[in-house]
Amino acid sequence: MLGGFLERLAVFAAEKAQGAKGKSSTTGVDLELDKAGVRYFVAVKSGPAWANSSQIAKMREDFKTAAKVYRQNKDALPVRCVNGCCYGKQAKKSEDKGDYLKLCGLRFWEFISDDPEFYVKIVEPIGHKANERNSEFQAQYELVVDDFTELFRKYFCSVENLILWDALVKHSSQAPPDAT
Repeated sequence: MLGGFLERLAVFAAEKAQGAKGKSSTTGVDLELDKAGVRYFVAVKSGPAWANSSQIAKMREDFKTAAKVYRQNKDALPVRCVNGCCYGKQAKKSEDKGDYLKLCGLRFWEFISDDPEFYVKIVEPIGHKANERNSEFQAQYELVVDDFTELFRKYFCSVENLILWDALVKHSSQAPPDAT
């Protein structure tokens, strides 16, 4: 849940700070923004270890498609693609992968906001949102536990609330009624 929240926050921040266009028409591109005379296509990921080699290949292909379509515009700016990671340490000031940049943590937040302290400024709201979600989850969890306990008692406990092990074993070992 937090990863999805961070990704939405990054899109929102870039839209507000840079006038970025969130959710590109190109699959796999979350942001398009113009900065210092360059058009950036950005794939926002929650953290740096988000993918295996085939997923990275797909991201590269999505970037290539976005750049190709965009360059058909006669007023097209130079293009640069970015894999932006909402958290994680940056190995170097910028990690150039050849056909895209990988920006992590504070470097990514600075890139989309033009504020070198932005990543610090968002910590408190993120903590508040995480706590809010945690409370929602806990409330739902307690309801499910209550329902499960009631059903378990009904089918697998005696009137004294002792577990009827034979009934439980029979139930968990039987094939479904439709099985052939």
